[in-house]
Amino acid sequence: MPSRDPVADLKQIAFLLERANESTYRVRSFRSAAKAVAALPPEELRARADAGTLAKLPGIGDVTARCIAESLAGEEPVYLRRMLATEGTDISEAAAAIREALRGDCHTHSEWSDGGSPIEEMALAAAQIGHEYLVITDHSPRLKVARGLSAERLEQQLDLIRAINSELPDGFRLLTGIEVDILADGSLDQSDELLARLDVVVGSVHSGLRDDPAVMTRRMLRAVESPHLDVLGHCTGRKVPAKGVGDRGHEAGRSRPESTFDAAAVFAACRERGKAVEINSRPDRLDPPKRLLRQALEAGCDFALDTDAHAPGQLAWLDNGCERAALCGVPVDRIVNTWPAGRLLDWTAAHDA
Repeated sequence: MPSRDPVADLKQIAFLLERANESTYRVRSFRSAAKAVAALPPEELRARADAGTLAKLPGIGDVTARCIAESLAGEEPVYLRRMLATEGTDISEAAAAIREALRGDCHTHSEWSDGGSPIEEMALAAAQIGHEYLVITDHSPRLKVARGLSAERLEQQLDLIRAINSELPDGFRLLTGIEVDILADGSLDQSDELLARLDVVVGSVHSGLRDDPAVMTRRMLRAVESPHLDVLGHCTGRKVPAKGVGDRGHEAGRSRPESTFDAAAVFAACRERGKAVEINSRPDRLDPPKRLLRQALEAGCDFALDTDAHAPGQLAWLDNGCERAALCGVPVDRIVNTWPAGRLLDWTAAHDA
């Protein structure tokens, strides 16, 4: 029986674990094993599998060694087969229609900041689940805990994305972006020159989340007024308990109350200036709460339905946002990432004009 590709099998298991919101350490064990296998010459890998010594290699444990051996023997690993048999949850017809319409994701992170995977892996996973584009939005400099990108590192990332795009499958492209911090005075944490060069700018508050409502409102209004901001990210900054969400900066089980601000004023400004309000699909955010999502809808806002993914499997968290959008009656044509890339880029470019 011909062997399977153990690296692909290990990566698929990691993807399914991420999608199921399992613990980070478990996901990391399969990704580490895939990296270790990819670095071995095929002859040595086969010899170690035959000798039963795979688990002696750094990055490979007993469970992953068994998966590798099964894959080399041409068998679907039992671990993978079990995950495929138990995955998936039904979503409503309305949510499924929104999910079908989505063409990409406007808020994702890579290992360049606080994500866990290379940009290439994020891109290939996005293409695999049917996206036409993916926006890489790593953090900005002030968010040091998340290894925010300096101007120099952001320039380097832009060069890398250009190079990666030349190697990606036809019909898929990476778009450049940033999740830029909205600072205490409402300014954006990156130079105007660099922000103007990016395809999509998501602006989020990450500090001073307990500011007085009047202060927070002024801060958010100034950010929305910036010609460079396209999407107002996770607007309340809340955290809700969620099993297994343990990326850097995203502790499992941790909760945080909503920031308070004049939502009517902020959503009116988004509507007036043509900026989108994010529907954040992370299970530890689900932001905005449904009452504010309905308020933004009634205010006439457009939306960006994003995952805020920090790993490839988390790109499948879109179902969470689709359910919430469907429950609140958000029309498909008001979600900017249902648009083709050309229309999305025309929309963001108009903000800078």
